[in-house]
This record gives sequence, C-alpha cells and structure tokens, in this order.
Amino acid sequence: MDFKEHIRVIPDFPQPGISFKDITTLLQDGDAYRKAIDELKQLVGDLKIDLIAGPEARGFVVGAPLAYALGVGFIPIRKSGKLPYKTIEVEYDLEYGKDCLAMHCDAVKPGQNVLIADDLLATGGTISTSVNLVRQLGGNVVGTAFLIELSELNGREKLQGIDVFALLTY
Repeated sequence: MDFKEHIRVIPDFPQPGISFKDITTLLQDGDAYRKAIDELKQLVGDLKIDLIAGPEARGFVVGAPLAYALGVGFIPIRKSGKLPYKTIEVEYDLEYGKDCLAMHCDAVKPGQNVLIADDLLATGGTISTSVNLVRQLGGNVVGTAFLIELSELNGREKLQGIDVFALLTY
C-alpha cells in the first residue's frame, strides 16, 4: 500500500514554510490504519519488546495499537501534570521555549526492553526525551518506530545507537 496517498500535506502550517504531514486522513481509513500498524509490526517484529512507550497524543494512536498487535504493554508518556501517580520528568528544548514530558515512576522495570513509537520523527527532541525517561528507570530502548520520518530535519542524529523504523520518509 502506498501510505503517502493517505497522508494529507498542508502547506504553510503551522507557520509559513512548514509542510505539515497530517496523519488524520490515514487514521480515518480503517483499512489503511490497520495496514500501517501491521507493517510497523513487521518492521519491529524481530526485536525483543516487553513494552511500547508513546508520547502524547499521536504516539498513543501508533503505540497502543502496535502494543496490542505485538501482545505487549503500553506506556503513555504525557506532558507534566497529566499523570495521576508519582512521575519522573525530563525537560527539553522546543524551537521557542521549553517543554516537559513525564512518565509514571513504576512504568518500566530495570532491564525491560522498550520500543518507543510515535507518528513522526522530525528533529528528534520528543523522542530523545522519551528515551531519556525510559533509561532513567533502567529500561533498555530497543528501537523507535514511526509512521513518518522527515529526513531533512536529521532527527536520527539525536538517536545515535538506536534503531529507527519508519513506514514513510519525506
């Protein structure tokens, strides 16, 4: 399946010069969505995975169904203040400021193998922060999986030594 046919590209969003890759058109097509998750499952199928972690919100719509398909647990990574139990947090830089991601302090046991899944790899800031959270709890990040990779933004550079799997590259 040509998944690019199911991705809406919106020029100049959220600002001039940005070409936004909108996955909602893929998500609303049940067959395409299922096939995308199935293909991601095939890409990461040889990894030993105990858990999948996904940053909010689009990491949930990729990571949770992938975890289900692989028969493993799912860990939500959220913005600070959104999780109800004790958390660990990591602050990271945005283009215009800072943000913070959090995970429950008991989400990963030392030695567990974790795949991090999200909709898109751009600059790598969110994913490298997610890697940091998993590693703080003693987890082993065995790879990352994305629907889309924007190769010109060099997000892989922030993920040195970690396998990167993507269905589409722009």
